[in-house]
Amino acid sequence: MANAFENKSPQGKILSFGELLLRICPDASGQWLHDNQLPFFVGGAELNVATALALWQLPSAYFTALPDNELSTQIDDYLRAKNIDTSSIHKHGDRIGLYYLTRGKDIKNNALIYDRANSAFAGLKPDMVNWGKVLDGVSWFHFSAICPAISEDVAAVCSEVLEAASARNITISVDLNYRSRLWKYGKHPIDIMPGLVEHADLIMGNVWAAETMLGIPVAPDIHESGQQSIYLKEALQTSQAIMAQYPKCKAVANTFRFDAGKGIDYYTALYTADKLHHSKQYETDKVLDKVGSGDCFMAGLIYGFYNQLDAQETLEFATAAAYTKLFIEGDATNLTAAQITNAIKP
Repeated sequence: MANAFENKSPQGKILSFGELLLRICPDASGQWLHDNQLPFFVGGAELNVATALALWQLPSAYFTALPDNELSTQIDDYLRAKNIDTSSIHKHGDRIGLYYLTRGKDIKNNALIYDRANSAFAGLKPDMVNWGKVLDGVSWFHFSAICPAISEDVAAVCSEVLEAASARNITISVDLNYRSRLWKYGKHPIDIMPGLVEHADLIMGNVWAAETMLGIPVAPDIHESGQQSIYLKEALQTSQAIMAQYPKCKAVANTFRFDAGKGIDYYTALYTADKLHHSKQYETDKVLDKVGSGDCFMAGLIYGFYNQLDAQETLEFATAAAYTKLFIEGDATNLTAAQITNAIKP
Protein backbone atom coordinates (compact mmCIF):
# COMPACT_ATOMS: atom_id res chain seq x y z
CA MET A 1 0.00 0.00 0.00
CA ALA A 2 1.33 3.46 -0.85
CA ASN A 3 2.41 5.75 1.94
CA ALA A 4 -0.38 8.19 2.82
CA PHE A 5 2.15 11.03 3.03
CA GLU A 6 3.93 10.36 -0.26
CA ASN A 7 4.67 13.59 -2.09
CA LYS A 8 2.93 15.61 0.64
CA SER A 9 5.86 18.02 0.83
CA PRO A 10 9.59 17.93 0.06
CA GLN A 11 11.66 16.07 2.63
CA GLY A 12 13.25 18.56 5.00
CA LYS A 13 13.68 18.86 8.73
CA ILE A 14 11.25 17.31 11.20
CA LEU A 15 10.55 19.96 13.84
CA SER A 16 9.20 18.88 17.23
CA PHE A 17 7.56 21.70 19.21
CA GLY A 18 7.11 21.54 22.98
CA GLU A 19 8.40 22.22 26.45
CA LEU A 20 11.72 20.78 27.59
CA LEU A 21 11.42 19.43 31.12
CA LEU A 22 13.85 18.04 33.64
CA ARG A 23 12.46 14.89 35.27
CA ILE A 24 13.55 14.62 38.89
CA CYS A 25 13.42 11.05 40.19
CA PRO A 26 13.29 10.54 43.96
CA ASP A 27 13.11 6.89 44.98
CA ALA A 28 9.92 5.65 46.63
CA SER A 29 11.62 4.86 49.95
CA GLY A 30 13.13 8.30 50.44
CA GLN A 31 16.69 6.94 50.35
CA TRP A 32 17.68 9.86 48.10
CA LEU A 33 17.57 12.10 51.19
CA HIS A 34 20.16 9.96 52.96
CA ASP A 35 22.33 9.42 49.89
CA ASN A 36 22.27 13.11 48.99
CA GLN A 37 21.59 12.15 45.38
CA LEU A 38 18.61 12.98 43.18
CA PRO A 39 18.70 11.36 39.72
CA PHE A 40 17.23 13.27 36.78
CA PHE A 41 16.55 12.94 33.07
CA VAL A 42 16.20 15.52 30.30
CA GLY A 43 12.85 15.03 28.65
CA GLY A 44 9.47 16.34 27.62
CA ALA A 45 7.12 14.52 25.23
CA GLU A 46 8.14 16.32 22.07
CA LEU A 47 11.85 16.25 22.89
CA ASN A 48 11.56 12.49 23.32
CA VAL A 49 10.27 12.34 19.74
CA ALA A 50 13.06 14.59 18.47
CA THR A 51 15.69 12.50 20.29
CA ALA A 52 14.45 9.24 18.76
CA LEU A 53 14.30 10.66 15.25
CA ALA A 54 17.85 12.02 15.50
CA LEU A 55 19.08 8.65 16.77
CA TRP A 56 17.36 7.02 13.78
CA GLN A 57 19.34 9.24 11.41
CA LEU A 58 16.53 11.60 10.39
CA PRO A 59 16.99 15.40 10.22
CA SER A 60 15.49 16.19 13.62
CA ALA A 61 15.00 19.73 14.92
CA TYR A 62 13.49 21.00 18.16
CA PHE A 63 11.71 24.18 19.17
CA THR A 64 11.30 25.09 22.81
CA ALA A 65 11.84 28.15 24.99
CA LEU A 66 14.65 28.33 27.52
CA PRO A 67 16.08 31.12 29.68
CA ASP A 68 19.27 32.71 28.40
CA ASN A 69 21.72 31.36 30.96
CA GLU A 70 24.58 28.90 31.39
CA LEU A 71 22.31 26.00 32.35
CA SER A 72 20.40 26.37 29.08
CA THR A 73 23.70 26.54 27.19
CA GLN A 74 24.75 23.22 28.72
CA ILE A 75 21.41 21.65 27.77
CA ASP A 76 21.68 23.05 24.26
CA ASP A 77 25.14 21.51 23.90
CA TYR A 78 23.77 18.20 25.20
CA LEU A 79 20.99 18.16 22.60
CA ARG A 80 23.26 19.15 19.73
CA ALA A 81 25.60 16.31 20.67
CA LYS A 82 22.62 14.04 19.95
CA ASN A 83 22.38 15.53 16.43
CA ILE A 84 19.25 17.53 17.23
CA ASP A 85 19.07 20.89 15.45
CA THR A 86 18.48 23.41 18.26
CA SER A 87 18.92 26.56 16.17
CA SER A 88 15.30 27.64 16.59
CA ILE A 89 15.19 27.44 20.41
CA HIS A 90 13.77 30.71 21.70
CA LYS A 91 15.69 32.31 24.57
CA HIS A 92 13.65 34.28 27.08
CA GLY A 93 12.19 33.99 30.56
CA ASP A 94 13.75 32.86 33.82
CA ARG A 95 13.33 29.14 34.40
CA ILE A 96 13.18 25.61 32.98
CA GLY A 97 10.15 23.47 33.77
CA LEU A 98 10.51 20.51 36.12
CA TYR A 99 8.49 17.50 37.07
CA TYR A 100 9.00 14.99 39.84
CA LEU A 101 8.14 11.33 39.39
CA THR A 102 8.91 8.76 42.04
CA ARG A 103 11.07 6.07 40.47
CA GLY A 104 9.08 3.02 39.47
CA LYS A 105 5.73 4.83 39.34
CA ASP A 106 3.64 5.43 36.23
CA ILE A 107 3.11 8.99 35.06
CA LYS A 108 -0.57 8.64 36.00
CA ASN A 109 0.37 7.86 39.59
CA ASN A 110 -0.19 10.39 42.40
CA ALA A 111 3.60 10.60 42.85
CA LEU A 112 3.71 12.89 39.80
CA ILE A 113 4.29 16.55 40.70
CA TYR A 114 4.63 19.31 38.11
CA ASP A 115 6.79 22.36 38.76
CA ARG A 116 6.52 24.16 35.47
CA ALA A 117 4.50 27.31 36.24
CA ASN A 118 6.13 30.47 34.86
CA SER A 119 8.67 28.51 32.87
CA ALA A 120 10.16 30.04 29.74
CA PHE A 121 7.89 27.89 27.55
CA ALA A 122 4.79 28.72 29.62
CA GLY A 123 5.63 32.39 29.10
CA LEU A 124 5.40 32.23 25.30
CA LYS A 125 2.87 34.63 23.80
CA PRO A 126 1.56 35.26 20.27
CA ASP A 127 3.71 37.47 18.01
CA MET A 128 6.80 36.68 20.09
CA VAL A 129 8.45 34.27 17.61
CA ASN A 130 9.27 34.66 13.92
CA TRP A 131 7.66 31.44 12.65
CA GLY A 132 8.80 32.03 9.09
CA LYS A 133 12.38 31.72 10.30
CA VAL A 134 11.65 28.76 12.60
CA LEU A 135 9.84 26.82 9.85
CA ASP A 136 12.41 27.48 7.14
CA GLY A 137 13.53 24.12 5.74
CA VAL A 138 10.94 22.18 7.76
CA SER A 139 8.75 19.59 6.02
CA TRP A 140 7.21 17.93 9.10
CA PHE A 141 5.93 19.65 12.27
CA HIS A 142 5.04 17.69 15.40
CA PHE A 143 3.31 18.85 18.57
CA SER A 144 1.25 17.34 21.35
CA ALA A 145 -1.84 18.16 23.37
CA ILE A 146 0.40 18.88 26.34
CA CYS A 147 1.40 22.23 24.81
CA PRO A 148 -2.03 23.92 24.71
CA ALA A 149 -2.77 22.52 28.18
CA ILE A 150 -0.08 24.73 29.72
CA SER A 151 -1.75 28.13 29.38
CA GLU A 152 -4.15 30.07 27.22
CA ASP A 153 -1.26 32.06 25.75
CA VAL A 154 0.60 28.89 24.79
CA ALA A 155 -2.59 27.51 23.23
CA ALA A 156 -2.76 30.68 21.12
CA VAL A 157 0.90 30.24 20.16
CA CYS A 158 0.10 26.67 19.07
CA SER A 159 -2.65 27.99 16.82
CA GLU A 160 -0.31 30.63 15.44
CA VAL A 161 2.47 28.21 14.49
CA LEU A 162 0.05 25.61 13.11
CA GLU A 163 -1.50 28.18 10.80
CA ALA A 164 1.98 29.17 9.64
CA ALA A 165 2.95 25.52 9.07
CA SER A 166 -0.28 24.78 7.20
CA ALA A 167 0.26 27.78 4.95
CA ARG A 168 3.64 26.28 3.99
CA ASN A 169 2.10 22.85 3.22
CA ILE A 170 4.15 21.28 6.03
CA THR A 171 2.99 17.84 7.19
CA ILE A 172 1.62 18.10 10.75
CA SER A 173 1.29 15.40 13.40
CA VAL A 174 -0.28 15.56 16.84
CA ASP A 175 -0.22 13.30 19.88
CA LEU A 176 -3.46 13.55 21.85
CA ASN A 177 -1.76 12.90 25.18
CA TYR A 178 -4.02 14.03 28.01
CA ARG A 179 -2.59 15.41 31.25
CA SER A 180 -5.39 16.02 33.74
CA ARG A 181 -3.02 17.86 36.08
CA LEU A 182 -2.64 20.54 33.42
CA TRP A 183 -5.65 22.30 31.78
CA LYS A 184 -6.04 24.56 34.82
CA TYR A 185 -6.64 27.91 33.13
CA GLY A 186 -10.40 27.69 32.70
CA LYS A 187 -10.53 25.85 29.39
CA HIS A 188 -11.18 22.18 28.71
CA PRO A 189 -9.45 20.21 25.94
CA ILE A 190 -12.66 20.12 23.94
CA ASP A 191 -12.61 23.95 23.87
CA ILE A 192 -9.14 24.11 22.33
CA MET A 193 -8.05 20.90 20.65
CA PRO A 194 -10.52 20.68 17.72
CA GLY A 195 -9.26 24.00 16.37
CA LEU A 196 -5.69 22.75 16.49
CA VAL A 197 -6.31 19.22 15.26
CA GLU A 198 -7.96 20.51 12.09
CA HIS A 199 -4.42 21.26 10.85
CA ALA A 200 -3.15 17.71 11.44
CA ASP A 201 -2.33 15.12 8.77
CA LEU A 202 -1.55 12.42 11.36
CA ILE A 203 -3.43 12.06 14.66
CA MET A 204 -2.19 9.68 17.34
CA GLY A 205 -3.68 8.81 20.72
CA ASN A 206 -6.32 6.39 21.92
CA VAL A 207 -10.09 6.19 21.76
CA TRP A 208 -10.52 7.71 25.22
CA ALA A 209 -8.30 10.69 24.41
CA ALA A 210 -10.29 11.26 21.22
CA GLU A 211 -13.46 11.38 23.30
CA THR A 212 -12.01 13.78 25.88
CA MET A 213 -10.33 16.13 23.44
CA LEU A 214 -12.36 15.90 20.25
CA GLY A 215 -15.79 14.82 21.45
CA ILE A 216 -15.68 11.54 19.50
CA PRO A 217 -17.92 9.24 21.60
CA VAL A 218 -16.69 5.88 22.88
CA ALA A 219 -18.99 2.98 23.76
CA PRO A 220 -19.61 3.41 27.51
CA ASP A 221 -18.93 -0.20 28.48
CA ILE A 222 -15.88 -0.78 26.28
CA HIS A 223 -13.41 -0.62 29.15
CA GLU A 224 -15.03 -3.68 30.71
CA SER A 225 -14.62 -5.92 27.69
CA GLY A 226 -10.90 -6.64 27.76
CA GLN A 227 -11.23 -8.09 24.26
CA GLN A 228 -8.83 -6.99 21.56
CA SER A 229 -11.43 -7.42 18.82
CA ILE A 230 -13.80 -5.02 20.55
CA TYR A 231 -11.08 -2.42 21.15
CA LEU A 232 -9.96 -2.63 17.53
CA LYS A 233 -13.55 -2.22 16.34
CA GLU A 234 -13.80 0.90 18.50
CA ALA A 235 -10.51 2.15 17.06
CA LEU A 236 -11.93 1.74 13.57
CA GLN A 237 -15.11 3.63 14.40
CA THR A 238 -13.23 6.41 16.20
CA SER A 239 -10.73 6.74 13.35
CA GLN A 240 -13.47 6.98 10.75
CA ALA A 241 -15.25 9.63 12.83
CA ILE A 242 -12.03 11.62 13.16
CA MET A 243 -11.42 11.41 9.40
CA ALA A 244 -14.95 12.63 8.72
CA GLN A 245 -14.60 15.50 11.18
CA TYR A 246 -11.09 16.53 10.08
CA PRO A 247 -10.78 16.13 6.30
CA LYS A 248 -7.09 17.07 6.24
CA CYS A 249 -6.25 14.01 8.33
CA LYS A 250 -4.72 11.10 6.39
CA ALA A 251 -4.00 8.63 9.20
CA VAL A 252 -5.18 7.93 12.76
CA ALA A 253 -3.18 5.77 15.18
CA ASN A 254 -4.38 4.24 18.44
CA THR A 255 -2.42 2.59 21.23
CA PHE A 256 -3.79 0.08 23.71
CA ARG A 257 -1.66 -0.43 26.82
CA PHE A 258 -3.23 -2.35 29.67
CA ASP A 259 -1.75 -3.17 33.05
CA ALA A 260 -1.28 -6.90 33.58
CA GLY A 261 -0.05 -7.42 37.13
CA LYS A 262 3.41 -5.85 37.29
CA GLY A 263 3.65 -5.85 33.49
CA ILE A 264 1.56 -4.81 30.52
CA ASP A 265 -0.21 -6.02 27.40
CA TYR A 266 0.37 -3.74 24.43
CA TYR A 267 -0.86 -3.46 20.85
CA THR A 268 -1.71 -0.68 18.41
CA ALA A 269 -3.79 0.20 15.36
CA LEU A 270 -3.40 2.49 12.37
CA TYR A 271 -6.24 3.59 10.10
CA THR A 272 -5.28 5.01 6.72
CA ALA A 273 -6.51 4.73 3.11
CA ASP A 274 -9.81 3.25 4.34
CA LYS A 275 -8.12 0.31 6.05
CA LEU A 276 -7.44 -0.52 9.70
CA HIS A 277 -4.09 -2.15 10.38
CA HIS A 278 -3.24 -3.64 13.76
CA SER A 279 0.06 -4.68 15.26
CA LYS A 280 1.16 -7.87 16.90
CA GLN A 281 0.39 -8.00 20.62
CA TYR A 282 3.30 -7.69 23.04
CA GLU A 283 3.25 -8.89 26.65
CA THR A 284 5.69 -8.52 29.50
CA ASP A 285 5.54 -9.17 33.23
CA LYS A 286 8.13 -6.53 34.09
CA VAL A 287 8.53 -2.88 33.06
CA LEU A 288 11.47 -0.62 33.89
CA ASP A 289 10.16 2.81 32.81
CA LYS A 290 6.84 3.63 31.17
CA VAL A 291 7.69 7.30 30.58
CA GLY A 292 8.20 8.09 26.91
CA SER A 293 6.79 4.86 25.47
CA GLY A 294 3.98 6.72 23.69
CA ASP A 295 6.43 9.34 22.45
CA CYS A 296 8.54 6.54 20.99
CA PHE A 297 5.47 5.18 19.21
CA MET A 298 4.81 8.64 17.79
CA ALA A 299 8.40 8.92 16.62
CA GLY A 300 8.10 5.49 15.01
CA LEU A 301 5.08 6.60 13.01
CA ILE A 302 6.92 9.69 11.78
CA TYR A 303 9.96 7.57 10.95
CA GLY A 304 7.89 5.16 8.87
CA PHE A 305 5.88 7.74 6.98
CA TYR A 306 8.91 9.99 6.41
CA ASN A 307 10.84 7.04 4.98
CA GLN A 308 7.81 6.06 2.87
CA LEU A 309 7.35 2.65 4.45
CA ASP A 310 3.93 1.12 3.91
CA ALA A 311 1.29 1.37 6.64
CA GLN A 312 1.82 -2.07 8.20
CA GLU A 313 5.61 -1.69 8.23
CA THR A 314 5.24 1.73 9.81
CA LEU A 315 2.90 0.41 12.49
CA GLU A 316 5.06 -2.59 13.38
CA PHE A 317 8.18 -0.42 13.66
CA ALA A 318 6.41 2.15 15.83
CA THR A 319 4.93 -0.55 18.08
CA ALA A 320 8.28 -2.25 18.59
CA ALA A 321 9.87 1.13 19.33
CA ALA A 322 7.26 1.86 22.00
CA TYR A 323 7.45 -1.61 23.53
CA THR A 324 11.24 -1.69 23.76
CA LYS A 325 11.22 1.74 25.44
CA LEU A 326 9.49 0.11 28.43
CA PHE A 327 12.82 -1.55 29.29
CA ILE A 328 14.95 1.60 28.99
CA GLU A 329 15.42 3.95 31.93
CA GLY A 330 14.89 7.61 31.08
CA ASP A 331 12.53 9.62 28.93
CA ALA A 332 13.76 8.69 25.43
CA THR A 333 14.86 5.53 23.65
CA ASN A 334 18.52 4.68 23.15
CA LEU A 335 17.95 1.98 20.51
CA THR A 336 18.88 2.44 16.88
CA ALA A 337 16.41 1.89 14.05
CA ALA A 338 18.14 -1.40 13.21
CA GLN A 339 17.82 -2.64 16.81
CA ILE A 340 14.10 -1.77 16.83
CA THR A 341 13.55 -3.47 13.48
CA ASN A 342 15.17 -6.59 14.92
CA ALA A 343 12.84 -6.41 17.92
CA ILE A 344 9.64 -6.52 15.82
CA LYS A 345 7.60 -9.52 16.86
CA PRO A 346 7.46 -12.13 14.08
